[in-house]
Amino acid sequence: MIRVVVVGLGAMGSGIARNILRKEALQLVGVVDQRAEWKKKDLGTVLGVGQSLNIFVSDSLETVLSDSVPDLAVIATDSFVKGVFPLIKSCVEKNIHVVTIAEEMAYPFATSPEYAQMIDSLARRHGVSVLGTGINPGFVLDQLILNMTGACLQVKKIKATRVNDLSPFGKTVMMTQGVGTTPEEFQKGLESGSIVGHIGFPESIRMIADALGWDLDRIEEEREPIISTTHRETPVVKVEPGMVAGCRHIGRGYDLDGNVVIELIHPQQIHPHLENVETGDYIWIEGDPDINLSIQPEIPGGKGTIAAAVNMIPVVISTDPGLYSMADLPIPICLPEKEEDR
Repeated sequence: MIRVVVVGLGAMGSGIARNILRKEALQLVGVVDQRAEWKKKDLGTVLGVGQSLNIFVSDSLETVLSDSVPDLAVIATDSFVKGVFPLIKSCVEKNIHVVTIAEEMAYPFATSPEYAQMIDSLARRHGVSVLGTGINPGFVLDQLILNMTGACLQVKKIKATRVNDLSPFGKTVMMTQGVGTTPEEFQKGLESGSIVGHIGFPESIRMIADALGWDLDRIEEEREPIISTTHRETPVVKVEPGMVAGCRHIGRGYDLDGNVVIELIHPQQIHPHLENVETGDYIWIEGDPDINLSIQPEIPGGKGTIAAAVNMIPVVISTDPGLYSMADLPIPICLPEKEEDR
């Protein structure tokens, strides 16, 4: 049994905790969350599973790590390397492996090379492994693309689109996507940096390019609001007609001759079906042979992120010490459930 703690019980962290409870190879031994109303509450009550789990929510990572003696921590608190670095450091220095769903951690070498070097050095020094993963970045628009290139004799250009539903995600994602703002607020948010759209294009593009041995001259991004014409609502945000329901975000990687060789397109919004928008994941590889992949509807973002984080736990545990991306490790495979949950 792999002993696991979950840090952060938002929409994704709660789902990760539930999924761990169902897996026969995993044992959930502790949880950390800063919400005062959950402090010292039984996790079973917090998750609404209908039974006591005898695991109590703590606001102290240090206490949970010391008391529960985990093998691995799943960190689901932040999207950015800078935000999760102190948590990763605390875990690694106690010889605890880490999986995080922080988007920038999917390939921190792209935008945070100094942090990446520090994390890699710490992990090697303490004999543990660290991985950033999720549905995207971490799977659809990077690892899945790379897996498909394995059937190519030659690759010239990559284009991929993910049209997805943001509805399962929590407040942090809604804020960074600008969901619930006016078009004017969206523009101001872009200018101030509070609205960033999809977090992960530089990471995915660099991961793909580095894996294929491509030298890039630059990466460019563009973002525009998706304006709703109808009322939409999730547990954490309300959108009225004329307000922003999501963000259409494009990332492009240019080769040394100025040609676009990687183009990733990601329009994401809450409840797209209310605007008759069909979700899906689409990958086009120009090469020998050309490869086209179409998945409809999309791989659900919430479930996919939860699954990626949980299914990679045994892989991370068994990997040599260091900082890794999904391009470095075996592909995730769904872990067996406990007999009573099958």
